[in-house]
Amino acid sequence: MNTVFEDVCDTQLPGPYDGPSPRAGRYSTTLPRVEDAGKVAPQDAKALSPLFFERLAELDEGTAEYQYARNTLVEMNLSLVRYVASRYRSHRDQMEDIVQVGTIGLIKAIDRFDLSRRTEFAAFAIPHILGEIKRFFRDTSWAVHVPRRLQELRIDLAQAMEQLSTSLDREPTVKELAGHLELTEEEIIEGIVAGNGHTAVSLHLSGDSESTAPGGGGPVFADILGTTDPATEHVEDRYALASLLQQLSERDRLIVHLRFDREMTQAQIGAVLGISQMHVSRLLTRIIQQLRRGMLGHK
Repeated sequence: MNTVFEDVCDTQLPGPYDGPSPRAGRYSTTLPRVEDAGKVAPQDAKALSPLFFERLAELDEGTAEYQYARNTLVEMNLSLVRYVASRYRSHRDQMEDIVQVGTIGLIKAIDRFDLSRRTEFAAFAIPHILGEIKRFFRDTSWAVHVPRRLQELRIDLAQAMEQLSTSLDREPTVKELAGHLELTEEEIIEGIVAGNGHTAVSLHLSGDSESTAPGGGGPVFADILGTTDPATEHVEDRYALASLLQQLSERDRLIVHLRFDREMTQAQIGAVLGISQMHVSRLLTRIIQQLRRGMLGHK
């Protein structure tokens, strides 16, 4: 089969990036220009990448030749990003972002790869790509903060659910998930519960299935959720005040009742008790100060 790799090896391509190559044997003596690196087949990218890495190591960073070699390596190996991203098919709405952060991992792998270690680039790059994608989910997609261990467990659970559902033709049980991931059932349950914190429902969404916006015909969640009664904040104060009121004299309790329960003026209270308004004012001042000291714990 005539492949891109065979064409490159057998043909010396002219261009501004031609230069001597340290490799001997079947490879061309020039660094070839790959016109559409994004369409290079994975097997051809695997064969061509060592040539570009060796040339990249000889070039000065920032030169046109260096940028060409680096960019070509990125485009030729984008299939690795797509391969890793395919594991997250359940996140179709985020696939574009997943590919983008995976590409960042690919670029980091290219910058850190050392050809002298005799390691295949794909084996070196995939962990970098996967790490960037996992970091993306960990840092951006959780509505509630949970430990990193549980965030990663949720990803493993999602993959295990997909695999087992396909093989069993039904949803797997907790026991089956535990066996597949070699974890305890308690750890699986913990991961499932933690996964509930991955997304949150807006309080402004309508509870009516036919309406998803406020005013769309049904009550929004914020309207039907229970809230704290502000009066509960004063329960202790009211209890303490009731005890202090019992310690007042009968006349003082009557004055408090007429002023604050019946909302009578000082003149009206004076008429009821047969005393002057000025006297009522002095009595109220004394009573309020006594109650305040009791509420503050002063004797």
